[in-house]
Amino acid sequence: MVASSDVQRLFLQAVFSRGILSYSHALVLWKKCVDAVKAANPVLDVRASERREEWDAFVNRINDALNPLDLEFRHVLDEEAGKEMYAVVNTRGDEIAQMATDYTPAEIAYFRAVVEQIMLAPNECYSLSSLAALREVNALKTNMTKSQAESVLGSLVARGWLLKSKRGRYSLSTRSLLELSPYLKSNYPDECLECTICMEIVTRGVACNTPACQTRMHQHCFRKLPAKQARSCPTCQCDWPLDRRTLRPVGEAAIRDGQDEGRRRPRKSTAEVSDEEDEEDSRMDEHVPSQSQPRRRQTRSAVAMEVDEGEEEGQDDEEEEEFLQPSRTKSRTESRRQRR
Repeated sequence: MVASSDVQRLFLQAVFSRGILSYSHALVLWKKCVDAVKAANPVLDVRASERREEWDAFVNRINDALNPLDLEFRHVLDEEAGKEMYAVVNTRGDEIAQMATDYTPAEIAYFRAVVEQIMLAPNECYSLSSLAALREVNALKTNMTKSQAESVLGSLVARGWLLKSKRGRYSLSTRSLLELSPYLKSNYPDECLECTICMEIVTRGVACNTPACQTRMHQHCFRKLPAKQARSCPTCQCDWPLDRRTLRPVGEAAIRDGQDEGRRRPRKSTAEVSDEEDEEDSRMDEHVPSQSQPRRRQTRSAVAMEVDEGEEEGQDDEEEEEFLQPSRTKSRTESRRQRR
């Protein structure tokens, strides 16, 4: 028996088959699903509308149905055009590990490594060259060949997880930013820059020319600024140039071809880990009583001081022993003279 809830079921089937879709496309699908249900049961009181409040109510009903499955029908604005995009995303667990069941663990690990290098890319370019992406295969130390890696990259581009530009550079797509947002913010908090206007992650846009300023904007958010507000930075109040193209770019335009070749940025260096361990030890020692503090790592000069002190203590003991035992003192003195 056809029911009104079948509109949501048909709509979700259409969304799953497409992955990600725009707001206008979602409205068209909603109307077609309503028409299909009405054709099967004309007495049902179901309808689709372009009014925003009715669309939001429909989305809320969908999310109520998806909530027990830890899924959500979520939207985000495309970084370039500013279009409102929708997709069904995971709300719990490792989003990268759950992105697709037909990817092998090695392929998912490779995608994770590519995402890491995109997020850690220099100059806030948030992109990776084809050669650098293939180089990640060697870093993973798996049985995946470079030809297999090329195939995986092509699949990720075809399915909308990655974008490949005319320069041959890979970057995160709108779908990745939408579905992997919790993962990115959790693993790369320092690299996840937010737009000053919409407060979403920025991987393509513009930045204030002032070195210490944290202003970042999407292109579509920057274009929507009133003329008066676009004359100066909203954060540092520094005057911006009349030619907006001279603002510092964020994204692929921030790096030249070949500038990132031969480099691979690790997640954390060994020195940083050691420093963090030292800081953690010092913080721990502050809460430990002095009598129960463990032996701390010492510098070379401190160790040398201990050796000197040990030698002095040994000499004192020897002198004391010589004072108490004159006969042994005499024999030792003679043996020393012979060695000299």
